Amino acid sequence: MRRTEPGRWPVPFSGLRSATLSGAPREIAAGITLAALIIPLNIGYAQVAGLPPTAGLYAAIIPLVVFALLTSSRHLITSPDASLTALASAALIGLQLPDSTVRYDYMLAMALVAGGLFFMFWAFRLAFLANFLSRPVMAGFVSGLGLEVFVSQVFKILGAPHIDMTGTAAATARDALSLPFETTGFFLELATLARTIPHANLWSVVVGLAAFFMVRLLKRFAPAVPGSLVVLAILTVLVGAFGLDQKGVSVLGAIPSGLPQLTFPRVPLSAFFDVLPAALAVVAITLCEGLLLSRRYSRKYGYKADGNQVLFAFGAANVSAALSGAFLTAASPSRTAAMDTAGQQSQLPSLVAAVTITIVMLFFTDVLAYLPNAALAGIVANAVIGLVSVSEFRDLWRMRKTEFWIAAVCFLSVLVLGPMQAVLIAVLMSIIDVVGRASRPESWLLAAVSDGSHFEPVPPGEEDTAAPLLVYRFGTALYFANANTFLEDVEAILESRTAPLVWFVLDAEAISELDTTGAETLHQVAKMLDSKGVTLIITRASPALVAQFGQLGLHELVAEAPMFPTNRQAMDAFRNAKTSRHGRGEPA
Repeated sequence: MRRTEPGRWPVPFSGLRSATLSGAPREIAAGITLAALIIPLNIGYAQVAGLPPTAGLYAAIIPLVVFALLTSSRHLITSPDASLTALASAALIGLQLPDSTVRYDYMLAMALVAGGLFFMFWAFRLAFLANFLSRPVMAGFVSGLGLEVFVSQVFKILGAPHIDMTGTAAATARDALSLPFETTGFFLELATLARTIPHANLWSVVVGLAAFFMVRLLKRFAPAVPGSLVVLAILTVLVGAFGLDQKGVSVLGAIPSGLPQLTFPRVPLSAFFDVLPAALAVVAITLCEGLLLSRRYSRKYGYKADGNQVLFAFGAANVSAALSGAFLTAASPSRTAAMDTAGQQSQLPSLVAAVTITIVMLFFTDVLAYLPNAALAGIVANAVIGLVSVSEFRDLWRMRKTEFWIAAVCFLSVLVLGPMQAVLIAVLMSIIDVVGRASRPESWLLAAVSDGSHFEPVPPGEEDTAAPLLVYRFGTALYFANANTFLEDVEAILESRTAPLVWFVLDAEAISELDTTGAETLHQVAKMLDSKGVTLIITRASPALVAQFGQLGLHELVAEAPMFPTNRQAMDAFRNAKTSRHGRGEPA
């Protein structure tokens, strides 16, 4: 099969080729729905990160168009989402920047660096790395991020300011609360939240909770309705009609009208290195979430989406975000699912949404000024609470407790150490998980069925330790990570014998590859068997594996170890032979 060469230029408009004239009305309607979903959430996510609302809205204009034109996925929607927002917010807070203007420029620098990293991953064809962030790692990490963002929105629902919980701000908060223990980050935030509740603004709480529950009800009973925008419109009218903005319910305030302008991060060169860890974290999460979403929908609808081209599109979208004053952008699972439900068949809804939001930015920003912050917080809280997947943890506990604990460690690391450090923990846990599985592959002792037609694994505890011949299958490539497991398996088999073993048949069908450590171990096993008077037989080895035997210096093994195409032929040869190859005894 011909593989594309590294760094091949992507094919533009791939995601638009499935658009049809007959399907255009449905996709245009879906695009307007997408804009209705984007407006409240993007404003809310920008506020979570301490950025102006325009940063969130601008992310749905040029970056959305750029991604739609360059991606190979027909269904994937790009937008700021909860995971990205939590990472960016934590990184910006950790830098302890002096004011919101500097914070904004650092965010643009982060988008530019993230875009460059996406381009690097595209150039070196690294989309396959998405396979190495496992389901439990992502479940724990994303659940932790979702809970962090949810708690930050509760402050806004209460009508209380969200307090920076790092550095001197954390120390001040601890002193003010007279806490009997030393804590920072999420748990200090919880303690502060508990002390804030008695001072909450009742009307703000009513508006925030109304937004939260109304969106949930609409999603359940009227899923086709853009619940976030409908609820926001209703509550905005009610807040204005009853003068709740005069009773402590804060509103968004004036938003500059007009289109995004060409800009560049006004930061020192060192700032790009300061935001590099956060940008790497953004790329890692987008790599996993975005490519998995792309694969899921391409398989569902039977088309090919090039993962590396999707990475290129993410890179271009984030560079365009940095140059147009927009928030970083990533894959949005919720909006992708919503567009699928709405009948999306190409990237046309993204273009329609961008046009719709452009019209809003040109003519309707005055209306946005009256949006209640508590309602925005309720909408964001509703969006992120779904990331805290209790059912996922329950399933992991039921199916594989080891994976449950991996998810739990990643979840707690977000809350205890913070999102940035938790990314490292998540990657480390993934590496440990992959290496652990690789070092302990499945292996089986095989026995012929009664009619001798084929072989099947012997149930544990039913091994015949007196049989003069046994068949052992190693379940994967033999290399440095699992070579010792292979050696220990053979040693354990020999130690368990109650009668002499004559032939040790190695079923090599699953051994697709051999490295130098694996070759050395195989040679060691052959010598160990020979010292005990046992003949090593190799069956079902592929021509490529046999060639590797010679390349890795196993000429003696190839020359001396009999090889058979099947296990059955090896058993027939054993039964028919009067003596083994080296005359070591009569076969039974």
